[in-house]
Amino acid sequence: MNATVPSSQPPAPIHVLLICGGGGSEHAVSLRTADFIQRHLEKAGDLQLVRVEMDGNGRLTDTEGNERRLGQDRQLRDDSGAWEVHYVVPSIHGYPGETGDLQSLLELYGIPYYGCGPEASKLCFNKITTKLWLSALGIDNTPYEFLCNNSAEERSKAEMALKEWGALFVKASNQGSSVGCYKVTTPEGLHSALARAFELSPYVLVEKCLKVRELEVAAYTYGGELVTTPPGEVCAPDDTFYSYEEKYAEGSRAVTHVEAQGLSDAQLGWIREASRRAFIGLQLKDLSRIDFFLTDSGDIYLNEVNTFPGMTPISMFPKMLENAGHDFSRYLASLIRAAVG
Repeated sequence: MNATVPSSQPPAPIHVLLICGGGGSEHAVSLRTADFIQRHLEKAGDLQLVRVEMDGNGRLTDTEGNERRLGQDRQLRDDSGAWEVHYVVPSIHGYPGETGDLQSLLELYGIPYYGCGPEASKLCFNKITTKLWLSALGIDNTPYEFLCNNSAEERSKAEMALKEWGALFVKASNQGSSVGCYKVTTPEGLHSALARAFELSPYVLVEKCLKVRELEVAAYTYGGELVTTPPGEVCAPDDTFYSYEEKYAEGSRAVTHVEAQGLSDAQLGWIREASRRAFIGLQLKDLSRIDFFLTDSGDIYLNEVNTFPGMTPISMFPKMLENAGHDFSRYLASLIRAAVG
């Protein structure tokens, strides 16, 4: 009887399509996140990568300037031929990457992808629906009002909130990375902020402004298990909040700590429990960054859930993952291999 000789052939490479950009307000940051992801994907020998940049009309262009087209047959085509896509990394902050739109397309095409599904993405990208779900899950979040239009009747709710709270944040509900977020302390400033926010979103959130410590947790799947890291902390300058510019600008004055100091065991325990409850209850997948507020009086509020956090050199998610003892390259490569099978 002839013995079976193990094959010495290396496994066929997994074709990974990295889609970045998106053409929206966070296009440039999406490219920087893609740079980070690309560097780590290139360390895995069994992954073959093609990177394309999406513009505001959904057109895909590769690094050579060639237009590519992704078909329902999972083939990425250009004028010279086709390349089968096994897995997609949608590195797009904001629309259509964090809103669930791109994920819905990939679901229709039957292509596995990195990150949360369409429904979870859509729920978490809308700040109002996030709050409704968090309340349903029994997770405290900041006091708020929401406005469905910029009429006098709706503005009166914001005016009453300003009078009661003294200071508040006006937030466009369907924007990410603090885009469309304005701190307000005067009636004149309120009307201006509402007008700007409604230019960006059909719904606007009005939140009570609190003096807080800003804490962030990386929640992700590693080795088939849900990991929630100890909270890190973001310290914005006293004269501002953690705005889009403070998050991503080269001259950012924000200071980050990969592990927050001075938290009690009870506080750490509640943050861990709330993070797990949010990840499971909202049916997140692969990764998220879950942000909390800790007030001077010791109250803890879950502020927001980010289904595709930034991965620039100053971003917290990859730092917290590495601090937890996990290698980002191995983490992402293992998710890809498990999804492709």
